[in-house]
Amino acid sequence: MIKKTTLALFLICGTTIIYGQDIKKEAKTIETKMDAFASKTGIITKFTDTKLGGLKLSYGGVAETRIRKINSGTASSYFYQIEKEGKYSSSTASIEYTDLLEVIKALKTLKAEVDRDIAVNPDYLENKFVTVDGFQVGYYVSKGKSSWYLKLEKYGSDNTIFIDNGDTIDNAFNEAKSKIEEIKK
Repeated sequence: MIKKTTLALFLICGTTIIYGQDIKKEAKTIETKMDAFASKTGIITKFTDTKLGGLKLSYGGVAETRIRKINSGTASSYFYQIEKEGKYSSSTASIEYTDLLEVIKALKTLKAEVDRDIAVNPDYLENKFVTVDGFQVGYYVSKGKSSWYLKLEKYGSDNTIFIDNGDTIDNAFNEAKSKIEEIKK
């Protein structure tokens, strides 16, 4: 009798332990709009680049800019790309056209607020806009001065570029918008 009870208890505990183990789901990779559009399988995908003027950086150098048109089957999508060469690799922001329109609106708001934020004279203040894909445009205020920046990629290091003023960014983004609208025709 004791053997049967011990065996039954052992089987119950054993099955509970086996079924109680957590099954880890595979980590879901985060896709940007460009990755999602350009990585469709079973479809021919064509990339066409149109170079734009470079984006002058605060600490010397120029970030390359371009419009990338992607044809995937019968669908087309347009991206404004900003690429910064690093010491070992490069960082690239790919801003989809509708996101570009939102960034331009947000930039207008940021430019309107920068002088007020400088006047407050904070120890540190940061004001930024972030897209769904993790691209950031903004400025920080420190020691009575503002510094504008673009963070090209959501993850990684050495992916932030600094620009002298918001007008330079505004001009570049509006040039990209105009070029995309010209290409679409």
